[in-house]
Amino acid sequence: MSTPEQSQLGKASSYPDHYDASLLFPMPRADKRHEIGVGDKPPFFGADIWTAFELGWLNTRGKPQVALAHITVPCETPNIIESKSFKLYLGSFNNNQFSDAAKVQAHIRADLNEALWRGAPALRSGVGVKILLPETFDREPLQELDGLSLDRLDIECTRYTLAPDLLSAIQNEPPVSQVLTSNLLKSNCLVTGQPDWGSVQIAYAGPEINQEGLLQYLVSFRNHHEFHEQCVERIFMDIWTRCKPTKLAVYARYTRRGGLDINPFRTSYPQALPRNARNARQ
Repeated sequence: MSTPEQSQLGKASSYPDHYDASLLFPMPRADKRHEIGVGDKPPFFGADIWTAFELGWLNTRGKPQVALAHITVPCETPNIIESKSFKLYLGSFNNNQFSDAAKVQAHIRADLNEALWRGAPALRSGVGVKILLPETFDREPLQELDGLSLDRLDIECTRYTLAPDLLSAIQNEPPVSQVLTSNLLKSNCLVTGQPDWGSVQIAYAGPEINQEGLLQYLVSFRNHHEFHEQCVERIFMDIWTRCKPTKLAVYARYTRRGGLDINPFRTSYPQALPRNARNARQ
């Protein structure tokens, strides 16, 4: 079983100059999901939405090409990809010749599907890969998360390690439907301890959630060590179990590191994935 400690995170790494799919380092989702009470059938759908800002290769005449890539990883994959290994993998394309962007896209899709579904009996939902060439760069949207900002609240914060007990909801009043946001989400890499900065959107229907407690809870991630995908699933499960909404969606957009950003989305009911629109900090 692959563990974070076995990955290249926090270690000196050589940067390969030839395409190498074996650089991808998958890690199972199951252990962390078990830790937060997710059973064999998670109460959520969704995906991890990645943007790769540093993608390049050579055309058949040896001329460098550059592109962006949007990558959508279904949350039902048994594995995630450790982000540094993904960076090294993408970097391995740099000195290889490909006839066109479609060939690069096909390699990335096939390699990710193999790694993400490794150990599973069959691939059930494939990864999405979209290559964006320079002539489309100026169409890339810049957009902040919609919703009522929790950051407007003048609260006292004293807890900077996980405190799900701060969450509460009013169970004896009529249900509400709200979309709440915060830019104050900050956690740390599970292995290196480097800070991970994010913005989060919480959309729900059901008993009204105490907004001050919710913001204090989000602040309590400040010294917590976990990967992006795991933090979002933890937020979802803590709200789901403690506040008991009838509907819930949690979406976080994290600032990029190593030319990659990771933006997990989890929802209790089927709906379209959010548009992959970066916010100002990304």
